[in-house]
Amino acid sequence: MVRGVAKDGHDFFKKVIFMSLLPHQIELLAPAKTADIGREAILHGADAVYIGGPSFGAREHAANSIEDIAALCRFAHQYHARIFVTLNTILHDSELEAARHLIYQCYEAGVDALIVQDMGLLELDLPPIQLHASTQCDIRHPEKARFLAHSGFSQLVLARELSIQEVAKIRQALPEPITLEYFIHGALCVAFSGQCNISHAQTGRSANRGDCSQACRLPYTLTDENGGVVAFEKHLLSMKDNNQTANLEALLLAGIRSFKIEGRYKEMAYVKNITAHYRQQLDQILERHPEWSRASSGHTEILFTPNPDKTFHRGSTDYFATARKIDIGAFDSPKYVGLPLGHVVAVGQDWIEVETQETLSNGDGLNYTFKREVVGVQANQAKWQRAGEDGQIWRIWPNEQVSRLRGLKVGTLLSRNRDHAWEMALTKSSAQRTIAVQACLQDSADGVVLSLQDEDGVTVTANLICDKVPAQQADKARQNLEDALSRFGNTLFHLEQLTLATSELWFIPSSQLNKLRRQAIEALVTARLAAWQRPALTPPTEPPFPYPETSLSFLANVYNEKARAFYRRHGVELIAAAYEAHEEPGEVSLMITKHCLRFAYHLCPKQAKGVQGVMGQVRADPMILKSGNDTYTLKFECRPCEMHVMGKMKSHIFKSPPPSVIPLQPVTFHRSPR
Repeated sequence: MVRGVAKDGHDFFKKVIFMSLLPHQIELLAPAKTADIGREAILHGADAVYIGGPSFGAREHAANSIEDIAALCRFAHQYHARIFVTLNTILHDSELEAARHLIYQCYEAGVDALIVQDMGLLELDLPPIQLHASTQCDIRHPEKARFLAHSGFSQLVLARELSIQEVAKIRQALPEPITLEYFIHGALCVAFSGQCNISHAQTGRSANRGDCSQACRLPYTLTDENGGVVAFEKHLLSMKDNNQTANLEALLLAGIRSFKIEGRYKEMAYVKNITAHYRQQLDQILERHPEWSRASSGHTEILFTPNPDKTFHRGSTDYFATARKIDIGAFDSPKYVGLPLGHVVAVGQDWIEVETQETLSNGDGLNYTFKREVVGVQANQAKWQRAGEDGQIWRIWPNEQVSRLRGLKVGTLLSRNRDHAWEMALTKSSAQRTIAVQACLQDSADGVVLSLQDEDGVTVTANLICDKVPAQQADKARQNLEDALSRFGNTLFHLEQLTLATSELWFIPSSQLNKLRRQAIEALVTARLAAWQRPALTPPTEPPFPYPETSLSFLANVYNEKARAFYRRHGVELIAAAYEAHEEPGEVSLMITKHCLRFAYHLCPKQAKGVQGVMGQVRADPMILKSGNDTYTLKFECRPCEMHVMGKMKSHIFKSPPPSVIPLQPVTFHRSPR
């Protein structure tokens, strides 16, 4: 017989564990394109994983079935880790019922929380599932954060552009149970999330609905009002990638409790590497700060050396976390150039030789820059040749004819953006995560009982009915008992301590001891799952907490009548329709960004302040941005330090029906309440 009990002796089926994030708990939140990647994220140290469901997940090509999500939830809950499903697109009226049905499916599958943008969802009859406010909600100010905290959200994903000081001000404005979440790694949207409509204006593909065309990665020419060229064919809206490694402790002190890695389109190797990197970084901080603890259970052993520079990035920046900086843009190329490798020392008919201090492998990805373009090539074969003056000489046979590699010559500097041997290591088992257990063997009336208690205090017992015959060789019997009961092998657990508390050392066959151990381990897994309790839904304040403003422009992304009803309940009187409703035919702010091209090219009036002979001569006049046949006006709001990319929707898109995955009668929006 197997029975589970909590540490205090109560039946584990009745045990209640408060699983909403507590102020001292620190969460590492990893992305998952698939459930398999989600499992690896947890094994590599994630305390929570966010993943897209079958639809409405703001990543059109990263959808997962409910069955796969349910299996991932069960896997995660063994470690008391959480699973969040992204349902963070804006919804057409015709999609609301489908979204509601999906939310119930997620709840029944065991999902712990939903990440949402559309306030219309809060007007639906939903299960008691916790809600997190997506970064698409554009949470930049204490007033907006306070409103969402009072409206039923438990966790707020802050805007990526916030400084550490601004984070601290938001934390001070909120009630303690509300968790603040902050992006610490990955690709950066140049626009404030939820404030970018350039993709929909040009292609009909809405970023607010998970189908961004990534216009920010295109090359642009920048001119002043008089036509003077400031920058020619540069990727002026392309940002470097986020890396907050150096700021983790400062962010913790400012009030961040959930550290989010971007990347629901990323492959397995990226998630393993970046999750493991931040697990190690946070564990080092937790060792110095015993007042904080990890948000989930277990210890993670990383079986490789994590290195964020080994996986795709466009260069690294901490963006605006510490101060506004000049070098946040990846203007030269949106591609991954990798790490410096060495230089070409010889060029043959079908090979090149490179001097490097690194070890090369067949399949490595190499690149170099020629006339501002990144030229990539793969090493079909790489062989060590000899020692060089400053490294080792390797001969490389590339996958293209050497004569066709433009600009490649002796002295050309090479980088490596794919370390094939390192990537292959990540295709194998690269991390182990186990939960600490203490075991105790004691006598029972008709045999012996094995008790297991894990690090969370969950305890189970397993009984073995057997004849208790004193062992003739005590030392051998002790060794037999210890060997059999210590074999936790490839289970969820690792044994910290085994206590043999029987009145005598009994002779018990190894086969019976092995069966007893397996029964206890299976019972402990079951007990942990039963002890898990989903985080509670945060109830909204009654009466409804007033929204900070009484009117909303199209930038509020109100795309259905339920969202309109939500804002009306919270005191908003004038509500414009979302840009996707096709009611804004003229020039509007297609993108609002804290990235400023005037600042990047030293043309900012604030930069000129105090410079002798310059002060007062530099003004924030509009500039022109052009890509192909598309032209935009840049307007600069100096008080909030923002740049607006102004433009209008293409005519054929404006005349088309508002987008919906469930095409029904188009909804009619009204600019004033009825």
